Amino acid sequence: MVPGEGLEPTSSYERRILSPFPKLKGLTGLTTKEYYKQFMESRTAGNTTQGTLRYYRAKLSKFLENVNPDTANPSDIDRFLMQFNNAGNRHAYFRAIRAFYGWREDVFGLANPVKRMKSPKVPKLILPSLKSEDVNKLIEQTESARNKAIISLFVESGLRLSELANIKLTDIDWQSKTIRVLGKGRKEALAPFGELSKQCLTQWLNQYNPDGNIWGIKERGIASMLKRLEKATGQHCNAHTFRRTFACLLRKAGIDTMTIKDLGRWESLEMVQRYTRSVNFQDSLKFYKAPLS
Repeated sequence: MVPGEGLEPTSSYERRILSPFPKLKGLTGLTTKEYYKQFMESRTAGNTTQGTLRYYRAKLSKFLENVNPDTANPSDIDRFLMQFNNAGNRHAYFRAIRAFYGWREDVFGLANPVKRMKSPKVPKLILPSLKSEDVNKLIEQTESARNKAIISLFVESGLRLSELANIKLTDIDWQSKTIRVLGKGRKEALAPFGELSKQCLTQWLNQYNPDGNIWGIKERGIASMLKRLEKATGQHCNAHTFRRTFACLLRKAGIDTMTIKDLGRWESLEMVQRYTRSVNFQDSLKFYKAPLS
């Protein structure tokens, strides 16, 4: 692409993001705005999910507004990260910055100041998950056949929000109880589902004739529905919690973490182990005897 060609903002949202960027041209003749636009176009061309694109917009726009990408060194990047008190937020910014500099190095052959930096440490918290009775109560508390199918499928399949939102009727194999999905990196995989999900899906699809995805609403619509349900019930009710619940319920059932990794389409064991830490603690707690009793 010729520097600057086809890089004009296409929406008022993009114009608001790009307007504060410095206008000085850098080492490649590109302005910061043009770096940002080309990076975002590379993510879009790679079929990155909408949620990930929003994440890059939010994190990189703030970074590039405050730091010159051509002159920044590890100390500059570290100072930028340290303004955020929350360790998780620092880590999220770091991941976006690392992706940007990796792309810049690959495309332009420029030095990568992040290459030897260590990721900010994130506390290993015990993340919330639901008990099976909590999930059943959520399903009972929603009258919509569609919402019942969404919740049961989240928990029985461990689907990510983008995966569930894009299910088409042709993706479902009723005989093997699997769903063909496109996961991270646009990798095709199969997700299992159980008898409850089959019943809920059948009930919903008897009412609705899909034209596109099977839900009639998109990713944001599903997320909004779950927020309303969370507010109404006071229960954790979002795709991330359901995915953790999927892992924890399987672990409680005695399934090993490697199998859970494969069933949930995780790339490494680390996240499965992080998700199931609460299960491991609860199992150990059963054998606890107070030493002073």
